[in-house]
Amino acid sequence: MSELIARMAGSVGELPAAQWDALTDGGNPFMSHAFLSALEDSGSVGEGTGWLPAPLVIEDGVQLVAALPAYLKGHSQGEYVFDHSWADAWERAGGRYYPKLQIAAPFTPATGPRVLTRDPALAGPLLGFAAKFIEGNHLSTGHATFIEPAQTALFEQAGWLLRRDIQFHWHNRGYASFDDFLGALASRKRKAIRKEREAAQDGVTIRRLTGSDLRAEHWDAFWLFYQDTGARKWGQPYLTRAAFDLIGERMADRILLVLAFDGDQPIAGALNFIGSEALYGRYWGATQDRRFLHFELCYYQAIDAAIELGLARVEAGAQGQHKIARGYEPEETTSAHWIADPGFRSAVADFLERERQGVAVDAEWLAGTTPFRKGPVPNR
Repeated sequence: MSELIARMAGSVGELPAAQWDALTDGGNPFMSHAFLSALEDSGSVGEGTGWLPAPLVIEDGVQLVAALPAYLKGHSQGEYVFDHSWADAWERAGGRYYPKLQIAAPFTPATGPRVLTRDPALAGPLLGFAAKFIEGNHLSTGHATFIEPAQTALFEQAGWLLRRDIQFHWHNRGYASFDDFLGALASRKRKAIRKEREAAQDGVTIRRLTGSDLRAEHWDAFWLFYQDTGARKWGQPYLTRAAFDLIGERMADRILLVLAFDGDQPIAGALNFIGSEALYGRYWGATQDRRFLHFELCYYQAIDAAIELGLARVEAGAQGQHKIARGYEPEETTSAHWIADPGFRSAVADFLERERQGVAVDAEWLAGTTPFRKGPVPNR
């Protein structure tokens, strides 16, 4: 058997695309070599961004056999799992919180695999290497965010601390159409959604674009929408203009861009990525304020598309309790954390235990506020 070598690579882009993608089942677009390298090549991550690529890999002398999509972070922005209070506490105690290790798809609060392996037996050694990398380089912490449920146990078995949060996902229970989905809702909620859609579509034309239908002018329009939203939410957009061109070139068939037109002029848009099981809503923006257009482009058009594509769910991004009234249901999400200092680890572990209890209570309460007709919910 060849000797296995664990190391930090300089970027995902420097690693062979076919070997990286062979570590996944191809179902999650954000773990693909195309997506991660596009962020690097566009300057969205890298020097000066606070996201320095540092993929941790295991090789057998011939090829990649395991990898973590990792970054050295100089801040806590673009993660959607908030640890600012941890950073403040550690630095007030005299420590240095940054840089830290972040295992994630940058700027992407979508669940997916984080431990990428050809052989599941390598998961433990890979996470063990990550812990040694954190401690050997005097990093304060390591964080893996939005871990798919099937991989939660891998982190827990490796000694990482688990954290819970809540997102809102739409589930396809075998619906044949949007009207079929509406039939599962209480009458009042069903009527409200129909009125919202009617108002949102008044005076506009909505187009869903994917693959070869995507052109430069569509990205030009969406860039304006994205800049406006990014400036208001984060101070400045995370992605560069070049990122959209590269993503469009490298993975057009995995993109669904929904645009609203006033005549020939695009006035709003929502960007989605297509996975093997889910449609992932990512960015939205508009140059005109139209009533309910946000809900139409981001939520209802996504449901329409998921039904047409036969996808099991729609993940509509972080936060947003208003999604419940639109048929999206609360789902607990998981992150995992490695804390190098024993005292700090103990304090964080105590906090997380209490936080998990609160999240569970919130999730149970939110589940009781969904718009579905009362009675047993069909199996997913």
